[in-house]
Amino acid sequence: MASITTSTMPGSAGTTVITDTKKKPKSEPATTTTMTTSTTTNTYKPPRATPIKRALPPEDMTPHLALIASSNRTPFEKRVWTALCAIPRGRFTTYALLSRHLGTSPRAVGNALRRNPFAPGVPCHRVVATGGALGGFKGSWPKDGEGITLDEKRGLLRGEGVRFDEGGRVVGTPWAFK
Repeated sequence: MASITTSTMPGSAGTTVITDTKKKPKSEPATTTTMTTSTTTNTYKPPRATPIKRALPPEDMTPHLALIASSNRTPFEKRVWTALCAIPRGRFTTYALLSRHLGTSPRAVGNALRRNPFAPGVPCHRVVATGGALGGFKGSWPKDGEGITLDEKRGLLRGEGVRFDEGGRVVGTPWAFK
C-alpha cells in the first residue's frame, strides 16, 4: 500500500516535496518528486452555509395512546388513531399507505381521521392524498367541531418542517409503515 507525504521545504517558498513511501524491494529507494509552484496564495472560500434544519425531538405519544385506548370510540377508529401515533413529526404519509397498513380503504381512513377528537396531538394532519394534496375528507372547515381545517393542517405541517410546492402540494417521500 502506498503512502504519500507532502511537505514544503523550509526556506524555499513555493517548493513542495512529495515522497512516495510505497513498500519496494530494499534495493530500490523511495521515490521523491520535487515541484515548484507559484508563490501566489489562493484563498479558498467555502460556499455559503445553508441553515441546518433543527431536528425535532422525538414525541412521547404514550399519553395520547392512553387517551385513545380509554375513549368510547369504535375499535376501527382507535386502530387508525393509534397508527397515526407512529408517524414521526416532520414527516407525512398518505391515506393509501395508511389504509394499506390497516387493511382497509382510504375513504374509511379519511372518515376516521375526520372524527379524530384528539387532533392535533394525535397527528391526523400528517396524512395527505397520494398526489401530495392535503386531502378532502375534512373539507375546508371543521365539521361539527371535529377535525381541523385545511389551513390549520398546512400550518401544522409547515411548523414541523414539511415543504410545499408552488401548487400547495407536499414535497418529499411519504413515510411508510413497516
